[in-house]
Amino acid sequence: MIPAKFATVASVCSLVLCIHAFAEPAAPSQKSVEPTLLVPPPHISILKPIHFVEYDLENGLHVILHENHAVPVVATYVLYHVGSKNERPDRTGFAHFFEHLMFEGSENIPRGKIDKYISGAGGNLNASTSFDQTDYFFNLPSNQLKLALWIESERMLHAKIDEVGVETQRKVVKEEKRRSYDNQPYGSLFEELSKLVFKGTPYSWVPIGSVQYIDQATIDEFRQFYKTYYLPNNATLAIAGDFDLEATKKLVAEYFGTIPRGKDIVRPTVQLPPQTQPVKNDVVRANTPLNASLHAWRASSETDPDSYALELLGNILSSGRSSRLYKRLVEKEQAALEVEAFPFLLENAGMLGVYAVGQQAVTLDHLDALIDEEVEKVKAEGVTAEEFQKAQNQKEAEFASSFGTMHTRASELARYHVFYGDTNLINTELDHYLAVKREDIQRVAKKYLTKEGVNILRYPAPAAPEAPATK
Repeated sequence: MIPAKFATVASVCSLVLCIHAFAEPAAPSQKSVEPTLLVPPPHISILKPIHFVEYDLENGLHVILHENHAVPVVATYVLYHVGSKNERPDRTGFAHFFEHLMFEGSENIPRGKIDKYISGAGGNLNASTSFDQTDYFFNLPSNQLKLALWIESERMLHAKIDEVGVETQRKVVKEEKRRSYDNQPYGSLFEELSKLVFKGTPYSWVPIGSVQYIDQATIDEFRQFYKTYYLPNNATLAIAGDFDLEATKKLVAEYFGTIPRGKDIVRPTVQLPPQTQPVKNDVVRANTPLNASLHAWRASSETDPDSYALELLGNILSSGRSSRLYKRLVEKEQAALEVEAFPFLLENAGMLGVYAVGQQAVTLDHLDALIDEEVEKVKAEGVTAEEFQKAQNQKEAEFASSFGTMHTRASELARYHVFYGDTNLINTELDHYLAVKREDIQRVAKKYLTKEGVNILRYPAPAAPEAPATK
């Protein structure tokens, strides 16, 4: 049996992991902007430029090549511009389902062999799905580039979508839903939060989707989803590492050039009506170990210039033991076991959230009051020069260590192209953070963290059973 204190810590960790699994920056797109944050001062960046070549094949596949001979490895990364927001409300979970299904094989790759081919070549692989994108990647010794390109071209041209594979992955996805969401303390948090903040939009359901819709879907519906979205004109291929540029261009043309272009993608619209009053919802679960409360406000998309100030605001509120929320709720009041703020910025919408897991016997109302007080202080007083400098230093350190692997370089190059329309942002985005002014932090706090715009999601811990009366 796990001791009670360790079970509590594990439950808090599950909440933290739930937040971070969804709060990683996801793929955004361009939108209207305020020019005050658009143009950073020149010559700020301290980072060594990442050089790349990019071009389109005739079928619409966008190719980005970053040649780097530092180590004999190569990373391939394919980003399909399809995520859970591209699904029908009565067929959620399709994009995530295809994250799994695309490993089944193809007309020329036997079932279950993709993993074996890559591991046998000394590499590794994975895939992920978010609200806005699905991606697949291989990391291999550089002499195995042809293997990676062959597999990815096979998946793009004729992935295996048959009854055996679909039924196998139905079971896999349902087990993942039970294990990672239904049976975890706070496991439904992001599902419930999306319903509140993004109500009435394609962002109101999470990528894991609904098991019932995966069960109801026919094989023809899965095949149609594949034919609609897994197309060269809806994909970006990024390759980073130890390869010859001209030889790789020929390989890309050889493996991908003959794949037919598909129909243009119809993108969903996201229209959020103004929120005029706060919303509060309690989620009652028997396995909730401690009271937890999460406050979330709608925020900008990731490509809006306000996003840079919002991310710095999140750091000031909760990053490290010297942050405002930690000092107040954890150290001074000793009311929370864990507290954090997170920006969650998407292609067509966004939110800023603050959550706290209470200590034993600390009420939800007390947690809510403390969070509200700290948010209102930032809006009324702004942030100190020391807090602001610390947040910018953290961001600079983050960028300095972000692009050490070829996989990270490939994935970020693809993301900047697809959602920002500016692949070179990999070399200049830090400048945008450093161009934020201290008064911008207070400005975005006032603009987004309004009293009428808050969505409060609370997890009350069940009351302990009363001890039997003694005679």
